[in-house]
Amino acid sequence: MKLLRQAALVLGLYFLGQIIQHAFSLPVPGSVIGMLILLILLCTGIIKVEMIEEISNFLLDNLAFFFVPAGVGLLASFSILKGKIFAIVSISIISTVIIIACTGIIVEFMMKGRTK
Repeated sequence: MKLLRQAALVLGLYFLGQIIQHAFSLPVPGSVIGMLILLILLCTGIIKVEMIEEISNFLLDNLAFFFVPAGVGLLASFSILKGKIFAIVSISIISTVIIIACTGIIVEFMMKGRTK
């Protein structure tokens, strides 16, 4: 029951983000707005980490399953992507390196702030 309550909280914020996005015709996806609302509520202490900890861990533990539909979609449209494999792989490698570098820089910056 606790897991269901936590899932309802996260989904409620997701749907709130969707409503805000459609009501104001924002270019940002509703899911991103919902997660920003969750971040604000967590930072202000209105929602405690313990209130969503179990569902968060469950979703992270099963994260790989969320990529299955995207992979199947890529396989279904393989003939369209066939001539662009080199470009797709190059972009994937370059963007991965950039993300890893940015993450490393941010973590170092945050760790310096904590040691002071």
